[in-house]
Amino acid sequence: MLKIDSMKKPHHLSRRSATQKRGEVRIIAGSWRGRKLPVLDNQGLRPTTDRIKETLFNWLMPYIVGARCLDCFAGSGSLGFEALSRQASAVQFFELDKSAVKQLQHNLQQLACERGTVQQGNTLQLLANGNGQAPFDIVFVDPPFQRQLIAPTLELLRHNHWLADNALIYIESEKQLGEIQTPPDWQLLKEKIGGEVCFRLYQKH
Repeated sequence: MLKIDSMKKPHHLSRRSATQKRGEVRIIAGSWRGRKLPVLDNQGLRPTTDRIKETLFNWLMPYIVGARCLDCFAGSGSLGFEALSRQASAVQFFELDKSAVKQLQHNLQQLACERGTVQQGNTLQLLANGNGQAPFDIVFVDPPFQRQLIAPTLELLRHNHWLADNALIYIESEKQLGEIQTPPDWQLLKEKIGGEVCFRLYQKH
């Protein structure tokens, strides 16, 4: 079992200087279609590409409106903001890096969106502390690659009751990771490889 306090996202590497670079992510569709949001351009930052994101949200199209979503390793917030733009009822962002958290909060303010909330902290610790909110309908699990975070994340989601009945779980991983061990009551709905990235959509039954 991975030690919780050892979790570090590559894009959490700190750059506190005044010359810190910034990038942007683009919202593909929905009420904020075409909107570009600034993100910290930290070393190792790996927002989901537009091509993968478009495929994912095509998969989610029948489910996204009114859904409660959890973005476990938010980073740039690309997936969570796309969900909000497409009328998810709420998105909870988990993010470790304090500067990234401030950027997520700033972007929510710029969008005048009250349906998104950001919680700063270690994702595994936050999941281990239990869920004081209603279960989530859609969960995004897109952790930093090569950190062995997927297995403990899925275990905590399941055992600490973060998932609603028939919840959808999106997992993005490096291609070389291979097969992912999931609970027996999860069904693989979609799977695709894009470049060095493998992305899958499961449903809990």
